[in-house]
Amino acid sequence: MATDSPARARPPRLNGRAAALLLGAGIVLVAFNLRPAIASVGPVLGEVRDGLGLSGTAVSALVTLPVVCFGALAPLAPLLARRIGLERTVAAMLVVLGTGLLVRVSGGPPALFAGTVLAGGAIAVSNVLLPALVKREFPARVGFLTGMYTTALGVGATIAAGITFPLFEAFGGSWRIALGLWCIPALVAIVAWLPQLRLRLGPGDAAPAVTAGAIRALLRSRLAWQVTLFSGLQSLGFYVVLSWLPSIFRDEGFSPQTAGALLAVATLAGTPLGLVIPGFAARARDQRLAVAFFTVVGAAGLTGLLVAPSAAPWVWAALIGIGQGTTFPLALTLVALRSGSTAETARLSALAQGAGYLLAASGPLVMGALRDHTGSWTLSLTLLVALQLPQLLAGLGAGRNLLVSAPPR
Repeated sequence: MATDSPARARPPRLNGRAAALLLGAGIVLVAFNLRPAIASVGPVLGEVRDGLGLSGTAVSALVTLPVVCFGALAPLAPLLARRIGLERTVAAMLVVLGTGLLVRVSGGPPALFAGTVLAGGAIAVSNVLLPALVKREFPARVGFLTGMYTTALGVGATIAAGITFPLFEAFGGSWRIALGLWCIPALVAIVAWLPQLRLRLGPGDAAPAVTAGAIRALLRSRLAWQVTLFSGLQSLGFYVVLSWLPSIFRDEGFSPQTAGALLAVATLAGTPLGLVIPGFAARARDQRLAVAFFTVVGAAGLTGLLVAPSAAPWVWAALIGIGQGTTFPLALTLVALRSGSTAETARLSALAQGAGYLLAASGPLVMGALRDHTGSWTLSLTLLVALQLPQLLAGLGAGRNLLVSAPPR
């Protein structure tokens, strides 16, 4: 079993309930900012395309790029944390995120793509570090804190999906203002995170060590790959929905406002359950029943969207939201439950979110390409429904009450 690196003394911290509440609130605010950069684009994607004259390929690349960043840049997170500390790394990523949100609306296509890379990279690093931070600071309340910050992720995505198009209309049809305003919550999170820097000034904050040998050992673990596949396939479905659901409904004749509202429902519906499910799952003997039930619920919503999208759009959006809004926090909870230490959690998180997000990145790109090739969403949605089976099988394996063994070398 891996153990934490004992290296350096930890810097002084506040003790007691106030410090825990302050850190918990900071984690929630950071998490809130990790989805609006993506969720805000879908409702105005057509307007961005028309305003910049983007091709269909460029549009597909735009919605895929953040998820590629999540996968490609996730391995940097433990290295940065080891060098400058978990708290400083999170603060730096908030600054990079806010900068990226401004850069992407500051010019033409190069600025749009450059800002998207900056924002995606910042989110990638933060995605990996939050589970390790929760594992380190709240080892007895992993389920509860995971539920809290995944709820914040869902709320951030919901608000961005729901109000970006109204903001577009309110500011005279300016997609630049509608998207650029999302730097404000990032600024708020930076301010809220500052006390963590004051209390933890040094890099020696028990940041997880990640070595090539430890990663290679993890790659030999079947359980680690089951966690990774479940996480990656769940994320693939989520980012397809986040990127393309408004376009799917707009192609069905729904107004941009209604299409954005349906995306908001899809991101909101699972949020209340996402708050409590990780806690229940963490206390259960294993997590297989929860994984199976909520995967099937999400698959039912996707099947309805495929077969009869206009028949009950709000029901399909809600079922999709419940499925995805619960399997995502379950995936994060599995990362913590299947690992025995902060260092092991960081390694498993880096693998699950690195390789997992690279798998997930194929979703928006492939679905968009199939839509362009066939002229409809039928083949894309059929493939997405079919992928629910391997997601279920991987989740059943990952939900067993076992621990990943990846001793550092």
